[in-house]
Formats: sequence, C-alpha cells, structure tokens
Amino acid sequence: MKSVFPISPPMDTDLTFNLPDQKILETLPSQQLVAIILRQQQIINQLRHTLSQIRGVPEVLHPEAPPPSEPHLALVSEDTVCYFPLTGGNCWTIGRSEDNSIVLSDRWMSRNHAMIQRMGRGEFYLIDLGSRNGTFVNGRRVSIPIALHNGDRITFGQTELDFFNEPFAPLFSENATLSLPQSEGSATALLHVRRLLTVLVVDIRDFTQLTRQLEEELLSELIGTWFHRAGEIIRQYGSWVDKYIGDAVMAVWIHESEEIGYQEICHTLSALEDLRLMTGELHQQYPLPWPLRIGSGLNTGYAMVGNTGSGDRPDYTALGDTVNAAFRLESATKTIAADLAMGATTYHYLVHSCPTPVPFRPQVLNLKGYEAPVPAYVGTFDDLHSFLAQALKSRDTLH
Repeated sequence: MKSVFPISPPMDTDLTFNLPDQKILETLPSQQLVAIILRQQQIINQLRHTLSQIRGVPEVLHPEAPPPSEPHLALVSEDTVCYFPLTGGNCWTIGRSEDNSIVLSDRWMSRNHAMIQRMGRGEFYLIDLGSRNGTFVNGRRVSIPIALHNGDRITFGQTELDFFNEPFAPLFSENATLSLPQSEGSATALLHVRRLLTVLVVDIRDFTQLTRQLEEELLSELIGTWFHRAGEIIRQYGSWVDKYIGDAVMAVWIHESEEIGYQEICHTLSALEDLRLMTGELHQQYPLPWPLRIGSGLNTGYAMVGNTGSGDRPDYTALGDTVNAAFRLESATKTIAADLAMGATTYHYLVHSCPTPVPFRPQVLNLKGYEAPVPAYVGTFDDLHSFLAQALKSRDTLH
C-alpha cells in the first residue's frame, strides 16, 4: 500500500517583481545584469514549482518525499506529484525494467533508458544509455553526458520529470529587481538587452575518437569533471557558462561601455589560459589514451542578451552574429593548425594601448555560413602563454 503525503499550498507567496525599464537595463553594470539573468532563472523555476502546487492540493505518491533542499526528480501530473529522491548513492538508472533504480511504466521507454550520476562535488549528469526513443533535457536531445541544472525538465519517452537540486531561493534579492507576468501555468521573462560583449567558445579536441576508446562510465566522469572545472574557472573570471554543448562550453563577458581596454580582453584570455592548463592536467587524474587538448574562438560585438525560451522552459543566452562567428572561428582552428582564433574587433581592442606586442597573426578565414572570407587573428597556446606573461609583467611595472 502506498503512503500518501498531502502538500499544502505555499502561504504568503508574492510572485510580483519590479522590472527596470529597457533604458535602465541598457545602462546597468555588467555584474548586475548577469545577476539579473541568474536571478530570473531561479524565479522562473520557483514559479513553475509553485504553480504546480496552487492549482490544487496534490498527493505525493512516494513514501519518502524529500524536503525542498534534497536533490530529487518530481513527476507532476494533474492531481498528483511523485517524488524520486536522488540521495543515498551516486548513480541511478531509469527505465521500464524492474532492475532500475527508478522504474517508469512508459511503453515508449527502453528497459534501461538512462542514468543519472552524481559527481564528487554534488553535480548531477544525465546519460542516455542508447535508448530507442531518446532522452531530452528542456526539449533538446541528449547525445553525450549533460550537466543537470535546478529546474531542468527531462523527458523519457512520454514521461516528463523535473530535476531539483537547490533549496528554493528567497523571492527577493538585493542585487536584482524583476517582473514576471502571471498567467495560469506559464511565465515569460522580459529581459532582452542589446549589449557589447565578448564570446568565448572552447571545444575539446578529438572528442569523438575519445568516446570510442573510453568506457561510458569513465567518459561520463571525465566530461563531468571538465564541465564542472570549466564552470568554476569561468565564474572566477566574472562570467557564466552560457551553454554546455556536447564537448564544448560557451561563456559571455558583458562590457560596461564601448571603450574596452586591452585589460578586458586579457581577462578573457586569462580565463582561456586557465581552461587550457586545467584540461591538460586531466590525464593525471584519469587513464586517458592521450592528454586532452582544447581549441577556442573569441569574438567581440553586439548581441541581444535575454530569454529565448518561453513559459516554463527559460533559455538564457546571447543571440546574434557575434555569437555565431565565435563558434565558426573555433571550428576553423581545426583546419588551420591553430589553437585559437579571434575576430578582428577583439584583436582591435586587444592591441589598442597594449604595452606588449601581440603575437597573433592575421589570416583570412572561410567560415561556414559566411559568403565572403572573414578577417581574423590566429595563434597557438604557446603564443598566448608568452603574451599573457609579458602583459602581466608590463602591467605590474606600470603600477
């Protein structure tokens, strides 16, 4: 007999926020704008969870319903909520077969459909186990292990579950004031701002070959560690990971004004240098057939920053040709024997008033999707290392 635990609707919940108007948003410092983006993600996740409860008093069909602070999956239907705690272990398999940790009676699911793995520092990764109909996170099919974030919606066959891994945040923040429209069962974020930014795309080299030589469990732990450490490094340098895409990450630095000094580009390049060093050290921790390497693309320009999703599936990102060119520049490095390629605008800001010679060489690249060749500047990580060492020395001398 299944135990039933009623959940009471939240009391004194105010889901109204004040959003700065568009002109004010465009003048906000980059750190506050990033704080607003991250805050909106938290609020929409909380709003979705709250709305699922206040439509009625649902039943909980799991005998050990976790408190909001415990990692869990939630299956929400019209009149019930079923919890699956992700505690007491590091790996949970999901599928139709009774030998799984989480058994779901969905004829569109495979017997052993997917797996969730917890890493050493508490991150959760979702791995598809070769299912016939696929596994999806927020509508996107999972092809390699992918990091799960609080509020993500996972689809197995025709079953949807929500992943939660954080306590519900306070509704108000000192650093960001927002406004979300209220409607029955949906919320759309209003933040869309055109800003000058620098985009960094970093990709693991020869990853496809690596997947053929490593066991799935080792590959999952390796890519999970790389994603986690890459996120830590990027946050240390004042940005956030905009996207985890297969074996690549995309990060965005929002600039305060059009007067970008070379120090700001050096800041992004320093993050790239740390990403390179971290990646090269992973073979000391894992039995890899060769040391991992990365390639990178940098581009500076204007783009829209905001939510491209809608309803209960927000997707915060930067959009525009600036972003697209960064990905194309990274792809081009694979065919020209370079480790990094930067757009002409990025190079222009870098050399302006820089006291150190910049070693990156000009090269015209044929980028996919572009009708005309694109001017760029390319180099190796040895070039980058030498340049940053000299730039840091020059800065210290000037001070």
